[in-house]
This record gives sequence, C-alpha cells and structure tokens, in this order.
Amino acid sequence: MRVHVISDIEGVAGVVRRGQIGGDLPLYQEARRLYTEEINAAVRGARAAGAADVVVMDCHGAGGDYDFNSLVADELDPDCEFVIQNEWTEYTAFLEQGCDAALFVGMHAMAGTPDGVLSHTVSGQAWQSLKFNGTLVGETGINAALCGQWDCPVALVTGDRAVCREAAALLPGVTTVAVKEGIGRFSARSKTPAAARALIEEGAKLALQDPRAVRPYDPGRPCEIEVVFTTPDRLEEYRHRRGVEVTGPSTIVSRGDDWWQAWSAFYF
Repeated sequence: MRVHVISDIEGVAGVVRRGQIGGDLPLYQEARRLYTEEINAAVRGARAAGAADVVVMDCHGAGGDYDFNSLVADELDPDCEFVIQNEWTEYTAFLEQGCDAALFVGMHAMAGTPDGVLSHTVSGQAWQSLKFNGTLVGETGINAALCGQWDCPVALVTGDRAVCREAAALLPGVTTVAVKEGIGRFSARSKTPAAARALIEEGAKLALQDPRAVRPYDPGRPCEIEVVFTTPDRLEEYRHRRGVEVTGPSTIVSRGDDWWQAWSAFYF
C-alpha cells in the first residue's frame, strides 16, 4: 500500500497563535517540532496498517525558505520519505505513479469559520472564499481535489473540530481526528501533544483498514473555480493569468475540463 501524508501546521494540537505558524521565532520553532511529531504519528499508523511506501508532503506556506519546509527533517520518522516543494500543489509524481490513500494531518478550517482555529483559505489576508462548481471549500477541499485528480481517496483528516466537521461534509465516510476545539480563531481547548499523537496514530490505522470506503473527491467535470478576494487590489496578481475571467470587483473565475485544468490555469 502506498500512502501520501499531506500536512499543514495550523491544525496541530497546541498551535493557536500567529507566532507559531511562521517566521524564525521561538514559538514557531516549537510548533515545528509539534508538527513533525503529529506527522510521525500518521506515518506510524500507516506502517502499522501495512503501508510499504509513505511519502510526506508539507503544505504549510510559512514564508521565505520555510515555505513547504516547516517540518523538522532530522526528527522525521525514518520509515517515510518527504517532499519539499517550491509551490503548493506543485508535486504530483507520487499521485501520478498510483497512490492508495492520503492522510491529511494538521488541517485547518476554511476562511470565515467562527470556531476554526487560525482559519483561512490559501491566504488569510487576500482570499475571502473559494468555490468549486458552486461548492464552498477550504484547503482540505483543494488537497482532496488534488488527490482525486489521480484517483486517490482521502482516508483521514486531523485538525480542530471545525475542520473535521468540514471534511466529513465534503468527504462522506472519511475518518477524522479532532485534536482541539476552537474557542475563537486564536484560542482553543486542546489535547496534549502525547494524547493527540496517540489518536492520530490509531486514526491512521483505522482509516487504512479500508481506504476505498471514501470515494476520491471530484469537484465535477467540467469544473469552474471561483475565488473572491478580500479587496479588489488583491485580485491584480491573478487578472492576467491564462484562463482567468474577472467577474466582479473582487472575483475571478477559472474554467477547465476538470479540476486540475481549471486550477492550473490561474494558480501557476
């Protein structure tokens, strides 16, 4: 069995503040270690479930050289390999080669979720909302669509209670592990790191007993992606990209025969 661990930092137990998610600050360095150990728990669970090949892909844009490079490599479980990509959703080789399941670790809820810890969609400053064929989604939906493009189901989603709720609505049958519950956007009641890791490891084992219990996510074909930005000036970065149509003062639409074509048309 081949398993892709796709991770983000905001959904990790104990991570609640901006200083923990980017910048070369003491709180961020501590959060990186917490993050790595939750990834390790998923790797252990995958191996216990029979995975022979586990590849970890960090999807947290922390800024600068830490972009998609927040995990602590020296502390990563030796029973996996890991990817450092330059652009989010850039690396697809493992999926293209054939992947049995994906495990999403440390996910956060979409922008505007009241009880979503550190909730945002792609950019907390620039993006207000994202829709695939009229369905409102967050980064869990984007990563699920990436996996689904190559027929890979999402077996597990971990993070706060809000993102688990979001994932269950989008991916019926998915196993979820809530490691904290949001009190607000920058506060939470959290499991201890040790307890969270135990839950994630067990959740990964359980989810991979029947990874095809969840259908690979397909937003629909053809696919229309709509992004609403927080202000009109934030749209300018995307206005002249191929395949992009400006449909309102702060809104763009990209269309394609499938999700990947529509996404690639404006994101890369």
